[in-house]
Amino acid sequence: MNDRELQSLVEEISIDSFERPFRHQARFNRRLRTTGGRYNLASHHLDFNPKVLDKMGLEGLEGVIKHELCHYHLHLEGKGHNHRDQDFKDLLAKTGGLRYVPLLEPEAWHFEYECASCGRKYTRKRK
Repeated sequence: MNDRELQSLVEEISIDSFERPFRHQARFNRRLRTTGGRYNLASHHLDFNPKVLDKMGLEGLEGVIKHELCHYHLHLEGKGHNHRDQDFKDLLAKTGGLRYVPLLEPEAWHFEYECASCGRKYTRKRK
């Protein structure tokens, strides 16, 4: 899927699920690592992580699109668009968007150490 196809998918989901048009730009952003998508408050553009499509398929990407469109439409209406706001939670539940995206990066920085004397194992997270 390229950026043009993503743009048309976002516009279609916006009309179908929110009954409002999406009038800004949607694109893939390969620099996103741990998040599925991002809504830019200043420009109103949406960025999406292409790894979501690779790992979760089209259904997972649609869930992330709905999540970001919740931020988009609520912000433009002047309602609570943050994750903690009830308006956001209600709209997300109504549209069926994803609340969280599973871990996209492999856990390469997880290490397991074993004590040489007793054999006990310790797990450590460290970048």
